Amino acid sequence: MATEIKIPALGESVTEGTIAEWFKQPGDAVAADEAICSLETDKVAVDVPSPVAGIMSEHRAAVGDTVEVGAVIAVIEAGATAAAAAPAPVAAAAKADTPAPAATEEAMGAAQTMSPAVRRAVLEHGVDPSTIKGTGKDGRLTKEDVLAAAEAKAKGPAAPAPTPAPAPTAAPVATGGARGEERVKMTRMRQTIAKRLKAAQDQSALLTTFNDCDMSAVMEARDKYKDLFAKKHDIRLGFMGFFAKAACLALKDVPSVNAYIEGDEIVYHDYVDISVAVSAPNGLVVPVIRDADKKGFARIEQDIADFGARAKAGTLTMEDMTGGTFTISNGGVFGSLMSTPIINPPQSAVLGLHRIEDRAVVRNGEIVIRPMMYLALSYDHRLIDGREAVTALKIIKEAIEDPTRMLIDL
Repeated sequence: MATEIKIPALGESVTEGTIAEWFKQPGDAVAADEAICSLETDKVAVDVPSPVAGIMSEHRAAVGDTVEVGAVIAVIEAGATAAAAAPAPVAAAAKADTPAPAATEEAMGAAQTMSPAVRRAVLEHGVDPSTIKGTGKDGRLTKEDVLAAAEAKAKGPAAPAPTPAPAPTAAPVATGGARGEERVKMTRMRQTIAKRLKAAQDQSALLTTFNDCDMSAVMEARDKYKDLFAKKHDIRLGFMGFFAKAACLALKDVPSVNAYIEGDEIVYHDYVDISVAVSAPNGLVVPVIRDADKKGFARIEQDIADFGARAKAGTLTMEDMTGGTFTISNGGVFGSLMSTPIINPPQSAVLGLHRIEDRAVVRNGEIVIRPMMYLALSYDHRLIDGREAVTALKIIKEAIEDPTRMLIDL
């Protein structure tokens, strides 16, 4: 019995997606609930599972096609066997006396899970995909895997020393090698990121205020309690928990920083949902820590660790990134000293964190060395006045420099 595979509901306000990769090709066996393709939406890449076990009969959409929720993208012959569904060319190839190495079952399996970019790289460099160990999700090949294999192949075994030959006549010295370029279509997620960031600049009156923060107290607290914290909560005590709680104090005292404009109205929130910028394979994503103002350090750190792991694995859901009233972006993990982050619409403010470095500062009339971090708060000046933005950032700075403030709500 044939079963049509349809695009499932993808979350609020998401009506379509783009086929990014087929994991199963016609003739492949499919298990129930096994992912058959990857679908890119405006926010995340999601796997589409098969509701039944059987054999992939046909694709109704190709890689790169945009498909709407409810559209049929494939047909699976439920209960069929691989032998019964195998196409004639495959059966004929099985009868061949000496099949080519590239036609082995392992090589075919590797080819079936390759993305278009990887397939193109394999063809261009003439490497056998079955001999390459994939480092992508579920062991799939990546373009980098293929390029590394091609480079190793080019080097080959050490060649014997050549027989000395007469010195050649002088020849012109080459001034440069071949120069190439590659055009790759932007992923749906990258296109959406580009549109949203440009829209933030076009529709908002963006301004950034800066401050610097002495990280001594937080670093001392982490060093003192990190082992006990990890033992009790089974999670590492990081810096983001401190900044999330400090931000909650600031947003409570300066409500406009936790609000946004909708039409000719200002929408205020009596809760704090903090979007945390996380690096994913396809770009930056911002999952949301719900009710951060009501959570303790351990729960916030657990949420952040979970988001990071699922972002790398590509398993974040639409619900994970829906909403958010304020964003924290940590460019310091990549070495950034200072930046002007862009707000995440419809939010009105974003806090940028940066790398910690020892700097000379004056304390009690003396020059001392302290671990310092630059803080940046970008905000929509249409809603947030400069005084409010500076006040909010100052509250965050003071809470980090004296963490006791976060315990007694100062």
